[in-house]
Amino acid sequence: MSIVQKLLKKEAVLSLIGLGYVGLPIALAFAKKIKVIGFDIHAGRVEMMKKNTDPSHELKSSEFENADIFFTSDKEDLRGAAFHIIAVPTPIDKHNLPDLTPLLGATRTVGSILKKGDYVVYESTVYPGATEEDCLPILEELSGLKCGRDFKLGYSPERINPGDKEHTITTITKVVSGCDEESLNEIAAVYELVVKSGVHKASSIKVAEAAKIIENTQRDVNIALMNELSMIFNKMGINTYEVLEAAGTKWNFLRFSPGLVGGHCIGVDPYYLTFKALELGHASRVITSGRTVNDGMGQYIATEVVKKIIHTGKNVLNARVLVMGATFKENVSDIRNSKVADVVNELKSYGIIVDVIDPHASSEEVYKEYGFRLSDTPGKNYDAIVLAVAHKEYLNLKEEFFESLSSERGIVMDVKGTYRNTIRTLSYLSL
Repeated sequence: MSIVQKLLKKEAVLSLIGLGYVGLPIALAFAKKIKVIGFDIHAGRVEMMKKNTDPSHELKSSEFENADIFFTSDKEDLRGAAFHIIAVPTPIDKHNLPDLTPLLGATRTVGSILKKGDYVVYESTVYPGATEEDCLPILEELSGLKCGRDFKLGYSPERINPGDKEHTITTITKVVSGCDEESLNEIAAVYELVVKSGVHKASSIKVAEAAKIIENTQRDVNIALMNELSMIFNKMGINTYEVLEAAGTKWNFLRFSPGLVGGHCIGVDPYYLTFKALELGHASRVITSGRTVNDGMGQYIATEVVKKIIHTGKNVLNARVLVMGATFKENVSDIRNSKVADVVNELKSYGIIVDVIDPHASSEEVYKEYGFRLSDTPGKNYDAIVLAVAHKEYLNLKEEFFESLSSERGIVMDVKGTYRNTIRTLSYLSL
């Protein structure tokens, strides 16, 4: 009997290791069809999920209903599963090098309970080769089993977009791969239980790993081009968004826009690829240049604000700036690798007093991660307002709102160009 048949008959159980932004939605999707064990090392998060609460604030409590899932932080419970999906974070360290600590830790957890006939599928974004070269040896060593003969290995990259209710686990085509033809077909069949848009069978695990990592690398490089263009156009005195609007009338123009590039995907994944490339003796010039541009945008935005304050005749020291938005993208609570922090820290380095507000972020999480707290409400008499994140709450404001918070000769830095052609009284900047 195939693994998918066993799962459907509930004679076998699927486990999901890592219940964050990626793992929990996948676990709940499967739990509507088969029996699932949801594992996370953080006991506090597990207790929240047992009460139908998503610690990441992405899913409603109703999405936990009618789900055959058992949440646990005890790795011994994983022995009852036969199909293991690992979906833990793959961050970078302070030197922008891959940090495989969570991935290898999850691998050790699974390796310690792995048994004959089991499947192990990775969803975490990694450089090509990580699954077979870094993770597989640990699985085999701890289990005493041999891949291909005793258990099967696969890779199916996650494509979940936090905050996106349209492109979800069930609606995005799923790339799948396996260590052999049998595992490829079985893994594909398991994902087809929940993925309505179908699966794409990659020819190898490395191909699937590479496909995932270039998705975000491609976006990163293209956004970097837009950011560099915005710097050039700023010196020319023309608005970047007006240029893009005009250029976008051509049918094959790629529609990217400038902005802060953070988060746990686009701002991280390219470093995994450049790391592996350098290991193989190739220096990735284009990718590295794109990362350099995007990593410097926070400093650039802050510097432009400082120059504008000076041009208004004000003293930068003890000037007051309001930053609207702290998360890495709009309409999510996720602050990981948010480049807004770079804007804040750069402004503070000039002796500027900075207040930060955000309707979605947690002040305690921001303080723990970046060392500053959020204000509950904005103050008054700001010399500049930086609209850093285009949350839905910030999209339909009137110029009177910004005027009410501004001092004389106030400035609005509108990073995403949301209020282009609508801010007329205050000094207006955008990328």
